[in-house]
Amino acid sequence: MKVVYWIATAALCIIMLYSAQMYFFKTEMIKGFFESFKYPTYIIIPLALAKILGVIAILTNKIRWIKEWAYAGFFFDLILASLAHYYAGHAIGLSVYAIIILAISYGAGKKVRP
Repeated sequence: MKVVYWIATAALCIIMLYSAQMYFFKTEMIKGFFESFKYPTYIIIPLALAKILGVIAILTNKIRWIKEWAYAGFFFDLILASLAHYYAGHAIGLSVYAIIILAISYGAGKKVRP
């Protein structure tokens, strides 16, 4: 179960870090997506920072309640991203698969953590 947990957690963290780096380095492209979804563009950089902090919280496992909030934040982020893409008529994207990976990481983590 530990192997499943670490594979899913690593995959989730890679997806979130990939997303954050896109927000930092391809900001204009991301702004276009946010505008098409009718989301405010001023949240792009804070959202990228929140994703990085969430990855740190999940990987360090120092304060349990912060880790729980990081998982919750990622869950809501991924749900909203999936819905935004769906309503924009885009194909199922990485966010939908990331929800499944998040569920595996969270569930397996509950079993392997003391």
